[in-house]
Amino acid sequence: MTSRNIHVLPAGDHGWAVAVEGTDGATTHYPSQEEAIAAGTEKARQDGVELFIHDRDGQIRKRNEPRHIRG
Repeated sequence: MTSRNIHVLPAGDHGWAVAVEGTDGATTHYPSQEEAIAAGTEKARQDGVELFIHDRDGQIRKRNEPRHIRG
C-alpha cells in the first residue's frame, strides 16, 4: 500500500479540512484550524506519513515529517 500524506486545508464555509492525498472526496471538516491540525497530526502519526498544513491562501506554511517512535 502506498503512503498518502495528509493535508490540512481551508474549506471555505466548512472551516478547515483534513484530506488524504490521492483520494477523491476523502476529507473530514472541522470548525477551526486547530482542531483540523490536531486530527491531521494524529492521522499522519498513525499512518507514518507527512502532514502539510496550509494557510488560508492554500500555500503550505508548515510541514511535519513522520517520526517512527518505538515504544
